[in-house]
Amino acid sequence: MSDKYPESSGRRRFVKGVVGSAGVAGIGTAGVASLDAVTNQTGTGGGQTTYFGVQNTGGPAPRAMPMVPLEIDDEGYLRGVYPEVQEVEQQGETVQVAREDLGGITYEVDWFQYCGIQDYEGLQPSYEGDNYFRYSGGSSSYDWQPGSGQVHVDDFSDYDTWANDYGEAGIGKPASVTWRSQDTDNSIPVQVIRSTLLEDAIEDASGEVGEWLDAATENGFMAFLNKCTHYCCVPGYRSSNYEGAGDKIYCACHQSIYDPYSIVKRSFTAYPRPEDG
Repeated sequence: MSDKYPESSGRRRFVKGVVGSAGVAGIGTAGVASLDAVTNQTGTGGGQTTYFGVQNTGGPAPRAMPMVPLEIDDEGYLRGVYPEVQEVEQQGETVQVAREDLGGITYEVDWFQYCGIQDYEGLQPSYEGDNYFRYSGGSSSYDWQPGSGQVHVDDFSDYDTWANDYGEAGIGKPASVTWRSQDTDNSIPVQVIRSTLLEDAIEDASGEVGEWLDAATENGFMAFLNKCTHYCCVPGYRSSNYEGAGDKIYCACHQSIYDPYSIVKRSFTAYPRPEDG
């Protein structure tokens, strides 16, 4: 797929307004499992779920990777926002759902319903840890970042000059982190980026995309669930120069590419909880 923003420009921009959401409805991915009973009762849920994510611009990935809204506490530590847990009536019974209005957008835990992630302990309302982002070690982490500990604003003080071997210097500093994953069997991988392009784009964005970015980002920081929607691999921002992906998110497994500076509105068919057998 050709890149409509030439590499020579050194710029990426967000899609303004609302981008069509019907094109990827009904697409699933390998490894999808049922929702936990604490989120929806037997047989409920499902149907169209609309979300905002970083756009897939190349390769076989079927849809965008969902954003994780974030906030910064009074001491400068970053944390992801988990949807408010509510009790609602469904099929005559009271059940818990994780859903809230965020900037006029319905943000719900179903956004992260692919690759079996919806069954991770950290995405359940019953999770007992906190929402702070913590650095992850391993091959997917960046040389500059600590191997553990909470993510702090000061760690990104050089975001407007930071560079590595890929892409253009000074447009974005990334970190590989986990979210709601303390003492769990499965870690939820998230990518955090602080970017001058994000700051510029928020000023220009309009419509629902603008409302979402205003509510879901802060001080040039953004975050998204770092699981490729193709076969659930963990991609990386500024991790390869393949096909002009130096300033984008690249998944080495099957060459899917995502543009973190193009935020789109998408939808897919969520899964109801199956009948108990």
